[in-house]
Amino acid sequence: MVMAAGLGKRMRPLTATRPKPMIELAGQPMIDHVLDRLEQAGVEKVVVNVHYLPDAIEAHLAAREGLEIAISDEREALLETGGGLVKALPLIEGDPFLSCNSDNFWVDGPSDTLRLLASQWDGARMDALLLLVPHARAFHHRGRGDFHLDRHGRLRRRLPNKVAPYVFTGIQLVSKRLLRDPPAGKFSTNILWDRAIAEGRLYGAVHQGLWFDVGTPPAIPATEAILRDE
Repeated sequence: MVMAAGLGKRMRPLTATRPKPMIELAGQPMIDHVLDRLEQAGVEKVVVNVHYLPDAIEAHLAAREGLEIAISDEREALLETGGGLVKALPLIEGDPFLSCNSDNFWVDGPSDTLRLLASQWDGARMDALLLLVPHARAFHHRGRGDFHLDRHGRLRRRLPNKVAPYVFTGIQLVSKRLLRDPPAGKFSTNILWDRAIAEGRLYGAVHQGLWFDVGTPPAIPATEAILRDE
């Protein structure tokens, strides 16, 4: 599942005429970076949700080869992250399945990031496995971190007005069990994560490479400059 329905408000004015996933980074649309990584990891089918300027995304995806791509249409109403996953469920065949934000950009560490994440999945213990990056290696990220990780890999939230050592990268492996009994309409995946935390079933894995929060216009040239130096 590739999440591509957001309004891209932080990326204005670039998103006035283009959906955020179609904004170019290092020579190609951001969504293509994600799709390339999925294909390289062995993924064969991808579901992409659309809402804002959906025709541009659909036309771009229709011209792409190598992946089977299905569209989860949210034109009528933007459903947020949790609602978007629930709406797309009939199109998602795998269990567990990968969910990636379309504006992710990462550089692999010693091994393929997505394959490494999959190798750490344990369905007996987990409802979701989130890919995290240490706060110090979250390029251009201005938040205070999202999670703490215990020695078993279980997650707990950052406390209010405190700092947490790990940032969620927007990449996760999700069991359909996480999406059981969801709220109606639009809602955040945070609601489902909080339930999983309470049940001891939300886990994290630490990314070994680089990760970039490309959420604002200045982050684009800043990311490209770092990549040129690599």
